[in-house]
Amino acid sequence: MAINNNYMLKVTDAKIPDIQKALEQAGIKVRSIVEVFKEEAAETQK
Repeated sequence: MAINNNYMLKVTDAKIPDIQKALEQAGIKVRSIVEVFKEEAAETQK
């Protein structure tokens, strides 16, 4: 019996097709990906 799960990921410098491809290569069936928030990452200071 299949169970539908919802997860939220936080990624840096990744595009939706890259995320979907990586998940599917790991054997995870992706039903949909929705971008809910986008922000500029603060640059690290040296």
